[in-house]
Amino acid sequence: MNLLIAIILGVVEGVTEFLPISSTGHLTIVEKLFGLDVGDKGVTAFTAIIQVGAIIAVIVYFWRDIVRLVVAWFRGLFRAEARDDSYREAWFVIIGTIPIGIVGLLLRDVISGPLRNLWVVVVALVVWSVVMWLAERFAARRTTPQHGEGKVTVLDAVIIGIVQCFALVPGVSRSGATISAGLFRGLNRVAATRISFLLSIPALVAAGGFEAATSFDDIGGSVGWLATGVATLVSLVVAYISIAWLLRFVQRHSITVFIWYRLALAVLVAILLGTGVIAAT
Repeated sequence: MNLLIAIILGVVEGVTEFLPISSTGHLTIVEKLFGLDVGDKGVTAFTAIIQVGAIIAVIVYFWRDIVRLVVAWFRGLFRAEARDDSYREAWFVIIGTIPIGIVGLLLRDVISGPLRNLWVVVVALVVWSVVMWLAERFAARRTTPQHGEGKVTVLDAVIIGIVQCFALVPGVSRSGATISAGLFRGLNRVAATRISFLLSIPALVAAGGFEAATSFDDIGGSVGWLATGVATLVSLVVAYISIAWLLRFVQRHSITVFIWYRLALAVLVAILLGTGVIAAT
């Protein structure tokens, strides 16, 4: 892979990882447009590893919250009187991460194989757009006030964690899944978005780390580690900007604009597939 393509893919990853428009779906589309074999183990590993750049951006952006949660969790483990809201929030992040860890490991071959199909991306873009629209409608029609992170319950964490598993399907979007689940559970958009970011950290670090450890030879033999490193660095910088922008955006706007974008992208990809410009696999 030449460095220009690596930079473009890093930008795509950084922009799309935390917006509810599916980073894996976008990477699959762009990789196909560049003529890359999305079924190649090296390309699959590259796609997972460059997500680590975006996750480092989350860690940098939320480092104060992360330190607060980690310290509170360790204190609460040994001192009952220290089990405050931060301690409970840390447990919610852990609980919410468990489902996607189990499902991702069990279905790893399916996720990196049959699901890397652009028709799957098209269907997922459309279907989850409907879910996001329903979540926004539900939130708008609530008769009780939406609540923030301080009111999150164990059931909220479990449900959001389970729904996050749908993001393993390219085209769904991790943030689209978790924000939608948060809105259905009565969280406000900012709280749902922040929880989405926090839940992404252990899941994506584990996925990227696993791919780096198990696919070292695959990366070196096809994509190349220099291109992978450059794309990861680019995704870090772009993702940081994307995070800051999205948090400001959801304070005053719904996520409806992303729904229209997802649907337009689905139509475009379907046309490209139908006319033979790009192949589904």
